[in-house]
Order: sequence, then structure tokens, then C-alpha cells
Amino acid sequence: MKIKAGDKILVIAGKYKGKTGTVMRVFKKTDRVTVEKINIRTRHIRKTANRPGERVKYEAPLNVSNVKLLCPGCNKAVRVGYALPKEGKKYRVCKKCNESVEQTVSKVDKKKS
Repeated sequence: MKIKAGDKILVIAGKYKGKTGTVMRVFKKTDRVTVEKINIRTRHIRKTANRPGERVKYEAPLNVSNVKLLCPGCNKAVRVGYALPKEGKKYRVCKKCNESVEQTVSKVDKKKS
């Protein structure tokens, strides 16, 4: 799958066509992505003896075929290709401007020893 968590995307089909957002989660087995503030659903939770009833809003997954990546270089919805440098790792590139679309993500250590 050419879309990863943290990517900016544009929805190209469906009820939310034309909206942009950030990918929160990727489901590789089912080819779906969850996008922040897109495809909001409401789940009604029945009351029990311990807690009152409530309505929970959540983002439901979209099919990955209904979204396109927004290139940080040319700021357009683009298809994604790969570049294989002689040294180093394979990385994703924009098919329009041939710029890298990889983000510099700083990983934070969760373990504090």
C-alpha cells in the first residue's frame, strides 16, 4: 500500500469527496485507511447499571482507492511511485514532480529507563 499513517490525503470519491485530512491508521489486510475528521459515524451505547447511555462519534475507515496522496512539494493530489537509490532504502516519490513524499517522523521512545 502506497499510503502510510501521517500522510495528507484528498478524498476523491464518495460523500466526503474534495475533503482533505491526515491518515490516522492504515489497515493493510482490508485496504482501508482511517482519516482524521472524515467519515464520522455515531455509535449509540445502551445504558447499563454501571454507566449511562451515550453517543460516541468515531472515524470509520475508507477504502484506499477513494483517496489520493497530497504531495508536499507540488501540493497536488498525485499518484505515488518508488525510487530505488544505489545506496540506502527505497522511498516514495510524487509522479508529477519526482520529489520525495517521505516525511521526517521523529520517533519518541516510550520506554523511559
